[in-house]
Amino acid sequence: MKSKKKFSLFSAILSVICVVFVAEAAAPVAAIGPSQFFWWIFLLVTFLVPYGLISSELGTTYPSDGGIYDWVTKAYGHKWGARVSWYYWINYPLWLASLAVMCPELIKLVTGYTGGAISNLLLSLLFIWVVIWISFYPISDNLWILNGAAVIKIFLAVSVGILGIYVAVTQGMANEYTIKTLLPTFDLRSLSFISVIIFNLLGFEVICTFSEEMENPKKQIPQAIIIGGLVIAGIYIFSAFGIGVAIPTENISVSSGLIDSLQLLLHSKTGIFIKISAFLFLLTLFGNMISWSMGVNNTACYAAENNDMPRFFGKRSAKNQMPTGAAMMNGIVATIVVVLSPLLPNKDLFWSFFSLNLVTFLLSYLPVLPAFYTLRKKESDVYRPFRVVGKDWWLKILVIVPMIMLIIALIFTALPLQFDTATLKEKLPVTIGTIICVLIGEGFILLKKD
Repeated sequence: MKSKKKFSLFSAILSVICVVFVAEAAAPVAAIGPSQFFWWIFLLVTFLVPYGLISSELGTTYPSDGGIYDWVTKAYGHKWGARVSWYYWINYPLWLASLAVMCPELIKLVTGYTGGAISNLLLSLLFIWVVIWISFYPISDNLWILNGAAVIKIFLAVSVGILGIYVAVTQGMANEYTIKTLLPTFDLRSLSFISVIIFNLLGFEVICTFSEEMENPKKQIPQAIIIGGLVIAGIYIFSAFGIGVAIPTENISVSSGLIDSLQLLLHSKTGIFIKISAFLFLLTLFGNMISWSMGVNNTACYAAENNDMPRFFGKRSAKNQMPTGAAMMNGIVATIVVVLSPLLPNKDLFWSFFSLNLVTFLLSYLPVLPAFYTLRKKESDVYRPFRVVGKDWWLKILVIVPMIMLIIALIFTALPLQFDTATLKEKLPVTIGTIICVLIGEGFILLKKD
């Protein structure tokens, strides 16, 4: 019998980088301005460190396909598990839709092709369904995609960082860097982008759902999270520094990410380097979606098998047992969102979909952090291969501080805290979308049979 391919530690680390490092989220963070570095450092300490420690303990103590759903269900029961699985799943097709609407512009940069509305729609739908098709196959069959995407992401981010520093040295600093500008202003614009930084630091638990395909998950999971987290933090800060010193903040678009930054740094919309970078960036979008699909689909399918998601999500392939029902629902929802997108008042489709994706994603994590503390008390006799050390007051701090960060990020992302026309046009679709997602999730919980 042919042995099943297994993750090495190196592959696990690259998978963490592929999952957690989100290249397309670079621009919204850079749009904060010089104070982004304060927020990076602040959130690395107050969010990434406690979240990484909590994920390592929960992931090695309770390894399963259910991931965060399983942890919350063990701590608080099936209704809370159903909520987590719903928000965790619904964020994915929204994110998939946000990247799909970017594809026509990237293809235009690579090929020079300028199509109309119909051809752009078809290209977006093609992106969605290629991702869905690949997600029908086991993660170990797609390691080359994940590893390749991780390497490309690192290359693009480091290139932006180096190029930005070169431009700043040769042409002067684009933004003023003083103690005053580096400190946070606490204006609504910058605070609304904090959720993007937190989003950039989430996803470590996905590696826990790959445990059955690892050589030694009890060692590899915490090692991959710690090493991968340090590498990711370094890449983020370096690339953010390159963008921040070379591009005026007001010129940074929240929609275009690294490619827009490269165009501004090179003072050119086209050229061979832009074409190659756009093509590589497009590949990373596939890598992101494929890596996340494994964790999201496994969690949704596992929850459906426990009657905490609609039954269709529990459908598996007879050939390889992959969660095809959840994958198909990803494609259906993303397709509906993209097809209906022309009806939205905010024509910045990427940011509209991405913001709603942020809100639902962050909502799924709110019960995860206290579940760590509850399970430590509730199941104290369970063996923990990786155990967060510290007294009770320290464990409470590790839970409370990142929860506060999540709540603040949710408020500033989902709610229109100003009522001018521009803000309402940008925020209301997100607010309404959040209400719809919450109502659908709560409706299912009310109707489901225990």
